[in-house]
Amino acid sequence: MSRLQLTMACGPYDLMGGLIDASIAPPGIDLNVLTMASPERHRRMLRTAEFDVCELSLAGYLLERESARRFTAIPVFPHRRFRHGYVVINTQCGIVRPADLNGKRIGLRTLRNSAGLWMRGILQEHYGVDLASIEWWCQEEEDLAIKPAPWMKVHRVPAGRNLDEMLVAGELQAAIYPEALPSQRKRSPEVGLLFADPKTAEMDYYRKTGIFPIMHTIVIRNEIIAAHPWMALSLVQGFEQAKEACYRRMRNPRVLPLAWAEEHFKEQQAVFGDDPWPYTVEENRVNLEVAIRYAFQEGMLKAQPRIEDLFVPSTLRPAGHYIE
Repeated sequence: MSRLQLTMACGPYDLMGGLIDASIAPPGIDLNVLTMASPERHRRMLRTAEFDVCELSLAGYLLERESARRFTAIPVFPHRRFRHGYVVINTQCGIVRPADLNGKRIGLRTLRNSAGLWMRGILQEHYGVDLASIEWWCQEEEDLAIKPAPWMKVHRVPAGRNLDEMLVAGELQAAIYPEALPSQRKRSPEVGLLFADPKTAEMDYYRKTGIFPIMHTIVIRNEIIAAHPWMALSLVQGFEQAKEACYRRMRNPRVLPLAWAEEHFKEQQAVFGDDPWPYTVEENRVNLEVAIRYAFQEGMLKAQPRIEDLFVPSTLRPAGHYIE
């Protein structure tokens, strides 16, 4: 019996290492895996649907699902990240606490970017930041057309400029960017973090909310699901196997080039439990509800979808099994 041949685009994460190197294969499926950076992967999937399976921005998926409905997700979330450490400020602009962002000019990669969506929502909900008072300056064109809420002041960074040089010059007073900016890597004195101790702020946020923010999910083109209904759950099983293999490697102190690898692993366990990356709808319901609410409040979504409608029905509940 021939196996289903699929092309999957994703990041080069340890959590998916077994699928990437083909040491793990989802039942009945052979994956041709293309690893690439998120901006390229998201753009190619959202604009031209080039891949059968794709690790996609959660915010991008929510927007696409409301309009074109070319893909459906499975409850696999291979990329999560706290974002308090990605709010950078110009150190000469008098910004000391989050509420000082009110009335400022803040740079973003795009409005749709999941990192920006999460951190804008968190700043407003937990730190007294008035998003309507801020001018948002986007570096790049959106992958999908977005009509933000009327109260949002959104601009494009001028051609030939970039938000990092504008931040250093003080033309922007802050930025929320998915990765470290060049000025941060160069340790420019003009640039610093809004949260001086982001780890403490992030752990406080997690203890209050139970949310480890989801950045990306896995989507499948709908015509493939229609032709092979079994494959969605098979993919989930493959991702679960790859994740468990990753956890086993991490528990081996010889694997990670860290002096206190075991201590770091135990610290994470103490905060999150045994599985910080759960691949079920129920364990991620609050996480997803908050992301949807933030997108709706900013006008990116016309309505808030039911969580169940975002995922392939067969993946909403665990598969049956015998007592072991």
